[in-house]
Amino acid sequence: MTGRVQNPNALPIYVQISELLIRDIAAGRLIDGERLPPERDMAASLGISVGTLRKALAELTHKGLLERVQGSGNYIRQQPQTDSVYAMFRLELLEGGGLPRADNLDVQSVEKPQELPAFGTSTRGSRVRRLRYLNDTTIAVEEIWLDAGAGEVRADQLSDSLYHYYRKQLGFWITRAEDRVGIGSVPDWAPEAFGKKPGTIAGYIERLSWADGGKPVEFSKTWFDTDKALYVQRLK
Repeated sequence: MTGRVQNPNALPIYVQISELLIRDIAAGRLIDGERLPPERDMAASLGISVGTLRKALAELTHKGLLERVQGSGNYIRQQPQTDSVYAMFRLELLEGGGLPRADNLDVQSVEKPQELPAFGTSTRGSRVRRLRYLNDTTIAVEEIWLDAGAGEVRADQLSDSLYHYYRKQLGFWITRAEDRVGIGSVPDWAPEAFGKKPGTIAGYIERLSWADGGKPVEFSKTWFDTDKALYVQRLK
């Protein structure tokens, strides 16, 4: 499915495929009533087994996004809202969709710098720096801060989805987020693989995220390549 080294903590392949299809449906790349290719052809195009594909399609069926008609095929069924691991990931390829992936560049527990906005209850936090992909296309670098009062991020347990990590490893989930989108200078720690040099202008997102309490528990900064990706917010 990809030429990159698989993260040992990555979501199961069938979940990755179902998430890819969910994002393609949301982006309109797969439309309501569209018939999917035969399962063997589709599995071959994705580089996975038919059994893995069928598990992914079963996930879509469970979420009401796929109707499986015996003797006819598999048909897309759009829904206004769908539970998705990447429901809050707003970046998409220029043509729409794309499966989010990440390389962890640096994970540390440190004092929060003074320039960060107020969030959480502690003076310390986990700082996570990552290189982001959609499918195999490098599209962004991001710096995420999780308040130490909410838990600690451990690099050896981290998967492509931080929100999935929060739910599975720390026992909470992000319920809402506030984004501010503009432009910003690429940070000096951005790796060459990002494709944009430090100091150059890129798309920029600041996000505060809340769990169940009244205070935000996470703050993040994302710099994205506008030649490869767009920020998309769909209102339904």
